[in-house]
Amino acid sequence: MEKENRYSAFLEKIQRFVPQERIYTDELRRLAWGTDAGFYRLVPQIVIRSENEEEVSKLLRIAGRYELPVTFRAAGTSLSGQAISDSILIVAGKHWEQYSISPDHERITLQPGIVGQRVNEILAPYQRKFAPDPASVKSAMVGGIVMNNASGMNCGTHANSDRMLLSARLILPDGTILDTGSATSLAQFAASHASFLSTIEALRSRILTDEALVARIRYKYAIKNVMGINLLPFILFEDPFDIIAHLLVGSEGTLAFLSEVTMKTEYDYPHKASAMLYFYDIKEACRAVVAMKGLVDADGTPIVFGAELLDHKSLASVNDTTGEGLTAVLTETKARTAEELQRRIRSITTMLTQFNTYLSPYFTDKVEEYSRYWAIRSGIFPSVGGTRQPGTTCLIEDVAFHINDLPEATAALQALIASHGYDDACIYGHALEGNYHFIINQSFSTESEVQRYASLMKDVITLVVDKYNGSLKAEHGTGRNMAPFVRYEWGDTAYQLMKEIKQLFDPKGLLNPGVIFNDDPLCYIKNFKPLPLAHPIVDKCIECGFCEVNCLTCGFTLSSRQRIVVQREIARLRQEGNHPEQLAKLEKQYRYPGNETCAGDGLCALSCPMGINTGDLTHILREATFPQGSLAYALGDFAANHFAGIKHTIRPVLTLANTAHGVLGTKSMTCITKGMHRIVGLPQWTPAMPKAYQVNEKQLNREQAPLQSTQPIDSSSTTPEPLKVVYFPSCINQTMGLPRKSPTEQPLVNKIMSLLHKAGYEVIFPKEMDNLCCGTIWESKGMPVIADRKAAELGKALWEASEQGRYPVLCDQSPCLHRMRETIKQMKLYEPAEFITIFLVDKLVFKPIDRPVALHVTCSMRHMGLADTIIALAKRCSTQVFVPAEVGCCGFAGDKGFTHPEVNEYALRKLRPQIETTKIGIGYSNSRTCEIGLTTHAGIPYVSIAYLVDECTTFNNLLQQ
Repeated sequence: MEKENRYSAFLEKIQRFVPQERIYTDELRRLAWGTDAGFYRLVPQIVIRSENEEEVSKLLRIAGRYELPVTFRAAGTSLSGQAISDSILIVAGKHWEQYSISPDHERITLQPGIVGQRVNEILAPYQRKFAPDPASVKSAMVGGIVMNNASGMNCGTHANSDRMLLSARLILPDGTILDTGSATSLAQFAASHASFLSTIEALRSRILTDEALVARIRYKYAIKNVMGINLLPFILFEDPFDIIAHLLVGSEGTLAFLSEVTMKTEYDYPHKASAMLYFYDIKEACRAVVAMKGLVDADGTPIVFGAELLDHKSLASVNDTTGEGLTAVLTETKARTAEELQRRIRSITTMLTQFNTYLSPYFTDKVEEYSRYWAIRSGIFPSVGGTRQPGTTCLIEDVAFHINDLPEATAALQALIASHGYDDACIYGHALEGNYHFIINQSFSTESEVQRYASLMKDVITLVVDKYNGSLKAEHGTGRNMAPFVRYEWGDTAYQLMKEIKQLFDPKGLLNPGVIFNDDPLCYIKNFKPLPLAHPIVDKCIECGFCEVNCLTCGFTLSSRQRIVVQREIARLRQEGNHPEQLAKLEKQYRYPGNETCAGDGLCALSCPMGINTGDLTHILREATFPQGSLAYALGDFAANHFAGIKHTIRPVLTLANTAHGVLGTKSMTCITKGMHRIVGLPQWTPAMPKAYQVNEKQLNREQAPLQSTQPIDSSSTTPEPLKVVYFPSCINQTMGLPRKSPTEQPLVNKIMSLLHKAGYEVIFPKEMDNLCCGTIWESKGMPVIADRKAAELGKALWEASEQGRYPVLCDQSPCLHRMRETIKQMKLYEPAEFITIFLVDKLVFKPIDRPVALHVTCSMRHMGLADTIIALAKRCSTQVFVPAEVGCCGFAGDKGFTHPEVNEYALRKLRPQIETTKIGIGYSNSRTCEIGLTTHAGIPYVSIAYLVDECTTFNNLLQQ
């Protein structure tokens, strides 16, 4: 059967048990999923978002029947080309996030789709942690971490995935599921795969009888090494099932699918300190690291837990201005007590006196200080990549030396890279383990540039393998990048053993072909990923994938990284002009998953080391869709010029919806409106939809008089002035009141007024408030000119109302306030949580309730750095504040919760189970539209944080004495 027909037959078979929405065969999503963090690209024929073991087992059996290659992928943060395929790509991410912890918290069982940082969050309450700590731990998933044996900054070889693994559940290419932690599964496998086990035992015997090979294996794995298949288990274990489980570590999906892993957890020291140590040259820095490696306590416990080297180019990439040409070593020590920590710091600083440091060593145990150091270290690769010349590719290589060779080997590596003309290259990494990464920015546009890279790699191989007997890949995986050189590093005997292991597990050679084993000696200089210029906002993106953990549509439509990938391909097709049909198809296919479902919230920028906001790209694409002069733009302009009238039109619609709700009931109303949304595209109604509301300024000010009205103008003045605040209710809260079923009695504007008056404030409303808006509505639709015009109108009105900035300005909607701060700079602007914290806390008496409450921190609060502020305020009001895990942007995105409710539903898919488990009855936030979506999908009402503060406070009578 022809290969094309085999794919068709495979597809026909799997569609019987995998829903169509989890099978991708269109050009756009195949392209999007054909990209990982590495510098190669292959476009898969079929992408399958797998859901469970039974499904993967069937997929592998059918792929085997038709002899079709299969590659597995988790987060796609790998760097050596091991998570890409030109055949079948099985993704194990969002559906693979289950876990369980042993009663003593010393073991954790994990599915492959859990992000490493999430594991640490789960273990933190028990003072335990996930031992492997790659720099990508906030984005990389457990499956990729284990299958690449990714280690990181602290774990070295003593606590990497191989050393921490206890058992594994795996699926072989024939569909067999084996659980090495289950006696029943072991017995079944022994009966069905007896020859498999006997081959494992025979391989072990061959290795153990070869003393030279045993010595070589021990020597190679004394430092970090992920070149080839892991041979260490044959020496460390006798039980064939232990060997099988550990063979998976570092196998990069070439042997089996890892569906679950049980690992030891590691003690998380409560006391930590770090120092950025500066040296005049790289050799001296490495000599100091060698000395650090030898520092131990009386009981043999290492004193230095991490030592990360950053050469002068690395420091320059993160704008370190300490001095010219310096090398830094970011050093960390940990302890069980504060006293022990200080003793260890003294030991390190005493040892450092024998070295020539640029500055006196300064260790800090303040989390906020040392966290900045480690954030800088984690962002080196993307930061350096972001400084590359547009259109070039950022490559990262990964080598290791034995610690005693470190000073000479490091200097030699630095000189070698420079000799090939890579003037912007940098060296950094885990010096304490002899493990370095070096980054080069490379063009592959000409054959001479390709050969320059090839020549560099040949010289690196000679240096690392021939001169220092080190590792060509220490923790990033062999991948395609180093596959041609596995035999060279290990020699014929060890390489032959690796091939026999591959043959045993995967006799047809269908799992991740081309990775680890590749017969093409030039595969490392083929299939390079193109990085054409698309837009200055995203041109610095290196597609590392760090953004995806914050992208709410990752795993639903497209992620922020995938949007950039597709836009780059569209830009390439436009530039070349040779494939107009393909261009038109991609542009059409992009419309819904790329444009319409992007929330534009910008949280992706918070985890991107370059701060790239893919939401800004989406706004630009929308702007191109609605250019000035178009009908849509004219409608947007009309709405802006007649905004008060538009709001007057919306209020009757809300009243009609509320009346219909009362007549039809929730169930019928939901059914009817869902049908209307699906058929004719009307905005989706929800039971949390509010009634109409209109601000009556005179009545509000007349009903409530402030309890106190003066304060000193400033700390040096004794002349009191009235307590005044300019209050701008957002257009949402000027229009929308309470839903039919509400836990509160007053609309938000009334409640804010009540709270302000309670604290003694006189409230000023800006003039012509009904026609004012921050412009967010138009910005989100791609009409920035109109948006900025509305912001300017608002700024002018607020400037006048505040008497040229004399009084603070309060807006009750955090997304609106965020845009106001971006566009209105001449006065102080606040949302409720920060305003209450700064201006009202001392004027109110807080009486915390003992009732548990949920809190949602909006995207805009995170952007403004106010997440801790609203959490702290909530904790003033309740002794039990719960911030649900893994709930970022709610996905309501202004009106998207009405127009594309599926985005809001997906974004909050993890909310309701947590709310039900904690038995919480109410939640709080500070964005009305977000609260509508949260109420809809949490099963409990969400209201403004102002309601909680008002409930828990009384006027501070001491202020009147």
